[in-house]
Amino acid sequence: MRLRFWGTRGSIAAPGPETIRYGGNTSCVEVETTSGVRFIFDCGTGARLLGTYLMANGPWPVAANILLSHTHWDHIQGFPFFAPAFVPGSRITICGPHGAHNSLPEVLAGQMEYTYFPVELAQLGAEIKYNAIGEGSHTIDGARVTAQFLNHPAVTLGYRLEADGVVLAYLCDHEPYWESIWCSDSEPGKLDSILHKGDRRHADFMENADVVIHDCQYTPEEYAAKKNWGHSTYSYVIQMAAAAGVKQLFLTHHDPTHNDEFVDGIEQKARQLAVSVGSTMQVSCAYEGYEEFFEGRSSEHAALSDVPESTIRGNGLRILIIDDDEDLRLLVARTLTRSGHQVLEAEGGREGLEMIDRERPDLILLDLLMPAPDGFEVLRELRSGEKNRLLPVIVFTAQGDEESARTSFGLGATDFLSKPFTPPQLDARVRSCFSYAPRQ
Repeated sequence: MRLRFWGTRGSIAAPGPETIRYGGNTSCVEVETTSGVRFIFDCGTGARLLGTYLMANGPWPVAANILLSHTHWDHIQGFPFFAPAFVPGSRITICGPHGAHNSLPEVLAGQMEYTYFPVELAQLGAEIKYNAIGEGSHTIDGARVTAQFLNHPAVTLGYRLEADGVVLAYLCDHEPYWESIWCSDSEPGKLDSILHKGDRRHADFMENADVVIHDCQYTPEEYAAKKNWGHSTYSYVIQMAAAAGVKQLFLTHHDPTHNDEFVDGIEQKARQLAVSVGSTMQVSCAYEGYEEFFEGRSSEHAALSDVPESTIRGNGLRILIIDDDEDLRLLVARTLTRSGHQVLEAEGGREGLEMIDRERPDLILLDLLMPAPDGFEVLRELRSGEKNRLLPVIVFTAQGDEESARTSFGLGATDFLSKPFTPPQLDARVRSCFSYAPRQ
């Protein structure tokens, strides 16, 4: 398997004398298997360079599978400049997450309408196919690709590619589910010690991977002001990847304000942190033009079990809000309604339990601090029988402490979200929660 980085910058391209070493183009990563199957992870401005290279060096006709993590502009803005898309004979399959407000062709056509670009999507000469996918395992040109939702304001997928005896994971963009990674009374660095179910699931997705390419846009110092924007810090990524037994880690999606010297500093600190937690993992900040070959280095336990593709959409759900705060219910209901969900409301725990039996919602948003029965009691009663054992429940509360989170998960909560939160963050957590906790 051959890996090459064509773009490693996040948010917006940042060319110039201070970004020469790591590059100024936005996300684009090429992977080619030994059988010649080409995967392109994201199509930021680095895709222009890749397209030029393919036109000059072949093989012809160009065939490629483009796996979009999501459709934020910095991950698709290079597609109109990807030269093979203009040439008859090229065959391009574009995969991306379903559940967004617009389809893949609608999004790509939108940035190519005449207001922004002189050539429309329909005028491209290549044969282009679109495949909106959800979580699950997929076979693409003989390779196994498993997709999993990431924690990002837009509908976003991470990909785990298994081919040639190598496991490579591409995880861009993703934010921690919880500020603290480890349970305070457990040994740090162990998968079982991860506090939040979402972070544990994310680490499991990387487990024993040979190569992980992970978003690392912020330093820990920057993150406080950027929380809920959907990106990781190097400290989070190092600790998660080390616990997952990752062999080689590339940090990518560098912030446009980070020059080469700054990224050098991140790389040094990240390597030091890896050593301090006892990991032998190779750590590097990704840079444009870097190329490496990998040959069957996976352990026999590296492959994930087959995951069926999600058949339930992440929008159009019937969601019940149980909270005694009328103003908060109103704000949450507006957010969820705009996202296409049907919203029901209960003022307290007893009314909520009655509505669950009567209305059969798809998902519950449950506050903890309510007059009896409080959220803990509601959750305990819900999980006491088989009927609601698999009903997804997101606990959302101002009690953002470890004990409340651990108690909630111990009683069967699917997710735990502390107040305040942003509408995009709530959207993302609803999608992710529902995807991995389907109804019975």
